[in-house]
Amino acid sequence: MSKPDLALLLEVGFIANEEVGYSRVFDFDFPQLRLDEDLVTENLSGEIHIARTANGLLTRAHFTATAKATCGRCLKAMAQPLACEFSELFTLPNKADANTETILPHDGKIDFAPILRDYMLIEVPISSVCRPDCKGLCPTCGVNRNSEDCGHEQNYVDPRLAVLKALLDNEN
Repeated sequence: MSKPDLALLLEVGFIANEEVGYSRVFDFDFPQLRLDEDLVTENLSGEIHIARTANGLLTRAHFTATAKATCGRCLKAMAQPLACEFSELFTLPNKADANTETILPHDGKIDFAPILRDYMLIEVPISSVCRPDCKGLCPTCGVNRNSEDCGHEQNYVDPRLAVLKALLDNEN
């Protein structure tokens, strides 16, 4: 497995020395890449387009990958597809002011691993679902309702919400 501190570290100092308008595209394709302790991506592919502007380097990126996840309904292991796009402006040190957020490092190297990690984590759903029609687990016996029918009533009402259901039933 590749280490993110080397895999996505780009030497871009030469672009900063080019004329305004110069651009370069960097392509990436990793079978597996660890972006975080809890985020290991598989089949990560994408590109980073870097263009020299008057103020610095404008980066635009698009990446797709899959990550291991667990279905929030049936608890089955699954591959969660992820896709992200982002753009960042790395200002040249001599053009930076108090409002500048990101400055091009003096060594001319940008580590895109933490940036990609942040954008990929935003794309991870709060509750992954293996398929849209996943029936989940039976709340009575815990059997996976996608693979077998346990015979328990499907319209289970949480006892904490039973009072509200009774109100709705009385209204109808």
